[in-house]
Amino acid sequence: MPGLEDLRGLVAKLLRRSGDYETIVSEYVRDLQKILLSADVNVRVVFELTKRVRERALKEKPPPGVSRREWLIKVTYDALVELFGGNSKVDPKPPYTPYVIMLVGVQGSGKTTTAGKIAKFYREMGYRVGLVCADTYRPGAYDQLKQLADRVGAMFYGEPESKDPVKIARNGVNELKRRGADVIIVDTAGRHGYGEEEALLLEMKEIADAIAPDEVMLVVDAAIGQKAYDLAKRFHEATPVGSIVVTKFDGTAKGGGALSAVAATGARIKFIGTGEDVEELEVFSPRRFVARLLGMGDIESLLDRIQRLSGIDELEKAAAEILSGKMTFRTIYKQLEQMRKLGPLKKVLQMIPGLSTLLPSVDEAARLGEEKVAKWMSIINSMTYEELDNPDLLEERSRVRRIARGAGVELSDVRELYSHYKNLKRMIRQLRKRKDLLDRFSKLGGM
Repeated sequence: MPGLEDLRGLVAKLLRRSGDYETIVSEYVRDLQKILLSADVNVRVVFELTKRVRERALKEKPPPGVSRREWLIKVTYDALVELFGGNSKVDPKPPYTPYVIMLVGVQGSGKTTTAGKIAKFYREMGYRVGLVCADTYRPGAYDQLKQLADRVGAMFYGEPESKDPVKIARNGVNELKRRGADVIIVDTAGRHGYGEEEALLLEMKEIADAIAPDEVMLVVDAAIGQKAYDLAKRFHEATPVGSIVVTKFDGTAKGGGALSAVAATGARIKFIGTGEDVEELEVFSPRRFVARLLGMGDIESLLDRIQRLSGIDELEKAAAEILSGKMTFRTIYKQLEQMRKLGPLKKVLQMIPGLSTLLPSVDEAARLGEEKVAKWMSIINSMTYEELDNPDLLEERSRVRRIARGAGVELSDVRELYSHYKNLKRMIRQLRKRKDLLDRFSKLGGM
């Protein structure tokens, strides 16, 4: 499915292009428009964003030492970050006592699950959190939210027999405030379809008038597409939206709807839901997210994950050896061992600057890697010390046959690992050449 992830391919294509700069910009902007439109970003949003990119790329001079192509990437990066609206404030510190959050959105967007996730997030920050079920429309909403409240250790308020959501919301906020809640999250109703929100919008306005929330948070399904623009605009007109949560953002959704929603409301994306579990909620960082989209990596996230693991010193040493060009089967083994602890190889590859633009298909490379990593580690374990330190010895057929017998694999498996070693060595050489480009980009203040 085409989507925003195609942006990294656009950057890779730009770096390979030749010709005069104005022609390159025109072709690049046209490709950028196609990608954003295929990701279901609203047409008006695409036009305004690409217009800014074209004007800056042609009219502004890049800083000394920065090529025009590098500058074009930086301009694109800035435009996308600006569209997302920058980082959001997630800590509701005093004078808000309590801080009232009102969740709005259509049915099926994941509001109730999101309410539980946000409650857990603020509970872990040390706040006393309360949840209010003001959804009288969906059967089971009361029981679902109560179960989530019990699970995350939040206070709960609801009136299962009442059909007056405005009264429930008002009573809930007052009661949880009396019980000492620091943060109160009001879960409101949705409707079955995107064409049935008139009554919903009126209800949202009445609830907002009754409880005067400190923040109205719009919950948007990542796969909603072009409908997000008008929907977000209408919600904003009924109850001004202060922030946005994008749900079901698991990497398969196009995600353009979120972009459109931000542009429609002027709000900022605060959280991203990446799965169904209450643990799967991330604070949204537009700079890091856009850098990942463009194939520039997310080093901060990668390091955060690595620091939670054992063997950090060994991993750093192996990485340093590889980047210095001193790569052997020992260093490859260490990398394979640590990558298995980091989770899906696809996510690791996407986080490493430059690799996603060098690989023809990260998905395919990751799939093969997951299937082969155990077998490759077994092959390396069957090598002599001499072979571990000098991989080119595997040019000898007798060594390949002996290693295959020892590991219980086919000759083709050993040759495949050796081919991987040579390809990785070539890729690292390319990556080292590109290191100057990434370093200069980071000096521009983009990362």
